[in-house]
Amino acid sequence: MKEINVAVIGSGSTYCPELIDGFIKAGESLRLKKISLMDIDEKKRTIVGNLCARMLRHAGLECRVVMTDDLDEALEGADFVVTQIRVGKLPARHLDETIPLKYGLIGQETTGIGGFFKALRTIPVMADICRRIEKVCPDAWLVNFTNPSGIITEFLLNHTSIKSIGLCNVPINMLDDTREISGEDSDITYLGLNHLSWITSVRKDGVEILPQMIRSGFSAKVMANIKDDGFSLECLETISAIPSSYLQYYYARDAKLEHLLKEKKSRAQVCMEIEEQLLAMYGDPSLTVKPALLDQRGGHKYSLAAVSLIDAVANDRQNIHVVNIRNDGTLPFMDDGDIVEIAARVGAQGAAPLPLGETDNRHIIGLMRIVKEYEKYTVKAALSGSRSDAMNALMLHPLVGDWSNALKCFEEMLQAHRLYLPQF
Repeated sequence: MKEINVAVIGSGSTYCPELIDGFIKAGESLRLKKISLMDIDEKKRTIVGNLCARMLRHAGLECRVVMTDDLDEALEGADFVVTQIRVGKLPARHLDETIPLKYGLIGQETTGIGGFFKALRTIPVMADICRRIEKVCPDAWLVNFTNPSGIITEFLLNHTSIKSIGLCNVPINMLDDTREISGEDSDITYLGLNHLSWITSVRKDGVEILPQMIRSGFSAKVMANIKDDGFSLECLETISAIPSSYLQYYYARDAKLEHLLKEKKSRAQVCMEIEEQLLAMYGDPSLTVKPALLDQRGGHKYSLAAVSLIDAVANDRQNIHVVNIRNDGTLPFMDDGDIVEIAARVGAQGAAPLPLGETDNRHIIGLMRIVKEYEKYTVKAALSGSRSDAMNALMLHPLVGDWSNALKCFEEMLQAHRLYLPQF
């Protein structure tokens, strides 16, 4: 049993009990010696942290729990650092989701101009966290769940010296959904960028069965935080792949925009209501397990993805996970330094991408290339504070594109988020 110290940055997140639940379930292979729960929000840090401590005690785990707002204290002695921060909290997300609607643009927390501003706010804070890791626990692994995960990992792996792996719960859900139909022994090819990904092959006993799965009406379940518009059979047959639910923002853009314009509440406002209910539950001293309501936040299987990855590194498992890592020649149509979401073998030295067969789907190749250029411009803008870099990013993104509306929306959002954008 491997003993580890873990620091959770952004521990006031109501997702945190999900993570603790994962560590409890992994108790036979991982022993938490210390978990440091760091958050700048004292109220949430205390309520969520106390529940996490009760859960560990209830499970009979002897683990030192540290609750702090001091980053260095949290990082002291850490073997793994889990980042799940939200700069500006849910009110900032509300602005990301609603301001773009004025300009006929989709507002979403991880893609389009909303996700762009989330990245601009987050990268400078992540840069500070990395500087402290370099000083306090330079050998620690950083497991990033902070959205937009692919863009944040693009920054981490190409602009810092930290050992880091980007993670998302979309791949594990898509793969599990597919195996429910095709069987546990099926060979599945998953590739793309974070929140821009597809299953491109499902082989059973050496036979390709993806086309018949598409014809039968199969599609991966939609994440809880996305309104389901579905994908038409003609769409799926045309692209010859099963897309992640976030591709609905690309393939059903007008429908998504119409829904958002008609909604009485933004997703952020819905999450605020769920969060208040969760915090009220968490504050009950008799609660010692994660409540079912937590699944409505959209983090399904988050703990399984995170803890199994940590277990793979800590115990040198050499098993396979879909993660966000450098391409390093795996996809020949992408640059080596591009962060892609693909299968990798994970062990003590980190994640090594698995070879993929020839990918000749020009639709996927084209969309991945253009969105990756957007992501790289976004990182550049977040570091430089350059309006030119920012507008170049937005003009590349398929959900933005119109110069006049993009510029007006950019300027309004820049002003709305000015407290979190000192680089501009």
